[in-house]
Amino acid sequence: MKDAYILDQNYENTDFIQFPLEKGEYENCTFKNCSFEYGNLSGFSFTDCEFKGCNLSMAKLTSAAFRDVLFKECKMLGLQFTDCNAFGLSFKFDGCMLNNSVFYQTSIKKTIFKDSKLIEVDFADSDLSQAVFNSCDLSGAVFDNTNLEKADLRTSVNYSIDPVLNRLKKAKFSLSEVYGLLYKLDIEIDRNS
Repeated sequence: MKDAYILDQNYENTDFIQFPLEKGEYENCTFKNCSFEYGNLSGFSFTDCEFKGCNLSMAKLTSAAFRDVLFKECKMLGLQFTDCNAFGLSFKFDGCMLNNSVFYQTSIKKTIFKDSKLIEVDFADSDLSQAVFNSCDLSGAVFDNTNLEKADLRTSVNYSIDPVLNRLKKAKFSLSEVYGLLYKLDIEIDRNS
């Protein structure tokens, strides 16, 4: 049986656990206030789609394709983006809660994270070159062998990034958060002077 191809559809206030979304390829579709929590999006393809106010927490993403997808004000706890189809993987996050999600070994250059909570997110071995973290909370986020070249973290807070273990060439940071780069040196920085 061939997977469905759905174009230009709008979905609102739907619980896709109770009423499962038809497996297939979705292009230029909008999902508003929908729940995919603990659902299975494995093998689904989303191109030029928008998810607004949706709950995708703990959804399975094995071979799921996200190409030019916007997530706005979505709850996305514990997602394994590592499992996604890597081909053309691109998305933007605006006002999302991505706590405990995993981007391990993903190549997501130029990704924009705006006004989002990225608490304890795993970015190890990821390519985040030219990514923008605009007003994000990165408490406990893991950066290990991460490419952050030309990334912009000037307005984000609570990150701990070891400059020895990560690629930071031409990355941008704010002076007020520079401690996040020096924490391993066990030195004292007087923030009042």
